[in-house]
Amino acid sequence: MEVFKVILLLFLIVCAVSVSFIKSPLTSVIVFMSYSVVMSMIWFILESPDLAITEAAVGAGVSSILFFVTLRKIQAIAQKGDGNEQNQG
Repeated sequence: MEVFKVILLLFLIVCAVSVSFIKSPLTSVIVFMSYSVVMSMIWFILESPDLAITEAAVGAGVSSILFFVTLRKIQAIAQKGDGNEQNQG
């Protein structure tokens, strides 16, 4: 069990550091989701199931959905902007 805890902590650190170096917003959101899932497992191991459920629901669930919707809206705005610039030039 101790090896599993160490692996989870290492993966948590890797996720936290890698989010700041990733260029793609979509990949960054996916890494953020995995960070939340690992954090919820750590809360469960620490015998705090209420925090584990909250972290899984809010961190990996609701926040990720909001990030995906935001990315979709940003891409839609960027595509509209690209079309207008080509028509004017």
